[in-house]
Amino acid sequence: MRQRQKRHLSEALREALLSKGTSAVGFADVTEAVRGEISHLKRAVSIMINRNLNRETVRTLMNLQNITVQYLKEWDYRYLCIPPDSDRQKGSFISRLYPLFTHKIAATSAGLGWIGKNGLLISPLYGPRISLATVLTDAPLMVDEPIEVSQCGGCNFCRDYCPSKAITGKEWSRDEPYVELVRIGLCNAYKRKIRTLEGKPNCGLCINICPHGRKAFAVAHR
Repeated sequence: MRQRQKRHLSEALREALLSKGTSAVGFADVTEAVRGEISHLKRAVSIMINRNLNRETVRTLMNLQNITVQYLKEWDYRYLCIPPDSDRQKGSFISRLYPLFTHKIAATSAGLGWIGKNGLLISPLYGPRISLATVLTDAPLMVDEPIEVSQCGGCNFCRDYCPSKAITGKEWSRDEPYVELVRIGLCNAYKRKIRTLEGKPNCGLCINICPHGRKAFAVAHR
């Protein structure tokens, strides 16, 4: 495919998604991250919206995935939608992909953010107050520059104020993607506790206290 055609497809898809409510969109080369039955899908479309994950958000993300699919179909490219995290269906083929390919891989590879000390994707524009969906494809999209290392720096607010002491304070990088950022057992135990005592499904403090998220919230509510 000629360079001009690749650029046209990429720009047209990006513009379409941004015009329909996407907060940010990126294209990634995920050749090293896909294996087995999906190894032919070497590009990822990472879709981000600046909302907490709930039913309305899931519907919006899936609609944006459908827009992406329509573009790819028109150009005769193959695709596979990785649904939002809360839309998992146990036992389905797609549910088996979550351990193999996560939205965070696509988003960091597409330059939309880094994985913070709280284990969440941090957007430089919106902080951790975001929700993601991904479409894998074999379309030769023009890819964006990946983010290679954490940009949390010396900030340890999430670690210091975590009520479960689950956050280790270590930093993510693409060279060390599996470093233990959060002690999942401690985090889950605390969430079960507050669900029982207070009826809250999640803690959320590591989202609320993140300076990147607080800055974005302040700008949006000026």
